[in-house]
Amino acid sequence: MPAGFARPSTICSGGPDARQVNGTAGESVSCRPVTQPTDAKTVVHPAPDAARAPPAPSAWRPLRHRTFAVLWGATLLSNIGTWMHDMGAGWLMTSLDPSPVMVALVQAATTLPVFLFSLPAGALADIVDRRRMLLAVQAAMLVLAATLGLIVLGGAVTPALLLAFTFALGTCTAATSPAWNAIVPRLVPHEDFPSAVALNAVSINISRTIGPAIGGALITAFGLAWPFLVNAVSFCAVLAALAWWRTAPRTPTEQPRERLTGALGAGLMHAYASAPLKATLARALAFFIFASAYWALLPLIAQQRLAGDAQLFGTLVACIGAGAVLGAQFLPRLRQRFGPHRVVVAATLATTMVMATLALARQ
Repeated sequence: MPAGFARPSTICSGGPDARQVNGTAGESVSCRPVTQPTDAKTVVHPAPDAARAPPAPSAWRPLRHRTFAVLWGATLLSNIGTWMHDMGAGWLMTSLDPSPVMVALVQAATTLPVFLFSLPAGALADIVDRRRMLLAVQAAMLVLAATLGLIVLGGAVTPALLLAFTFALGTCTAATSPAWNAIVPRLVPHEDFPSAVALNAVSINISRTIGPAIGGALITAFGLAWPFLVNAVSFCAVLAALAWWRTAPRTPTEQPRERLTGALGAGLMHAYASAPLKATLARALAFFIFASAYWALLPLIAQQRLAGDAQLFGTLVACIGAGAVLGAQFLPRLRQRFGPHRVVVAATLATTMVMATLALARQ
């Protein structure tokens, strides 16, 4: 692990004699000015780097660590496949049952498991071996995606089957997300952790831009089954990366392992006791319940309102991802200048105006 930035030498006193240290991390030293004789002619030369701030770490520096780079690349490929599935499932439902309720249920089946199971999954990730958990769940997702693709390829898919497989895959995603977040500190040094978290967000935004466009092209060129089959193949990259990664064994402890119910109860108590967390959850819930309507009905808008094909729908979904990538570039400056609350209010108002425009638009 790289050491911290070196600091200038300092004259310190730790006893009857003063001693000189290099300021490495972890040392506890008592420092004070050293009194010089009144007749001494001492010229103090300031250290050239004393007031110079250390350079900001590169946003891509975590990729220098091989394990993080391998897992990051594998999850990027898998996320692209997941967005291909989301796009393909929405478009497939328009041909199975084009009613707005059924088409919107596809998006509900995708996101509802995250709302229901993320907290239990986070508690589970704290008490089990995360690597083994990820391997098991990713293997299950591969089987689910491949089975759905073969069912669609054979022409035996029904609306109920599509919703069931989509809900199952969403449940697996909810089960693995806390574990993925928890292993990041083990892959990079502490000073690279913020950049690693940011890179994970970049991976999601890149995949939601590329995946739907590729999915639309696959449906147009080869048929409805191919986004699901390619999604199944994308899980092979994650499985290979996890199999290659060897983690250090856990240090034995005399304390009994925490039970799932205890970990879940502790998480709920923390959420209940934290006023900022409760406010954030309430705000997010109030926003996404209504703001997700345009996403859920976008397949029907592309098909019926715009008379488009799967390629157009994939392009529209990709535009949402591109907007997220663009917004992420300006968000830090906007937060610094206006504050997070004003940014959230402005973004909510902008979303409201866009949704009203879509509702009132005519061909």
